[in-house]
Amino acid sequence: MDKSLSELLDLSIAHEINISLLYTLFNELFEEDEDFWWQLSIEERSHAALLRNEKSAHKHAETVPENLLANDLDALKASNTKIESLITEFTTRPPSREEAFRTAYEIETSVGEIHYQEFMSRKSCSLSDELFKQLNLEDKDHADRIKSYMQDHGMALRKND
Repeated sequence: MDKSLSELLDLSIAHEINISLLYTLFNELFEEDEDFWWQLSIEERSHAALLRNEKSAHKHAETVPENLLANDLDALKASNTKIESLITEFTTRPPSREEAFRTAYEIETSVGEIHYQEFMSRKSCSLSDELFKQLNLEDKDHADRIKSYMQDHGMALRKND
């Protein structure tokens, strides 16, 4: 596996773990939503584990399933830095419940997560693609689940709504 693909996988794995850590923090902060945040956190960790598995399985190959990863290293680095900063900030200054949901929605519609969802939604081209999708079927589309949960619980997606 070439160095840039390896770095891309490492950054993508870190991205999923960082999101999981943020959702775990939200789980601890918001008792009324703890089951929701816990489920999302587990699913993000599952994404990271599957990416690790892909890295291991393709150690000597030059590719992983087509379009699985975002290919913008700088965007992934920036997203990871932002999420790490949010964890630090929210640990010392907890967000409001709505701010937590808005933050999660923003993250789920960001570069790494959108690319992941596009991969999960497109028609499979290979057995590897299909197996990966099957493993992640229940994890699909966190952004829609967050939005739906917010609506069901009387929260606005934007501050001015």
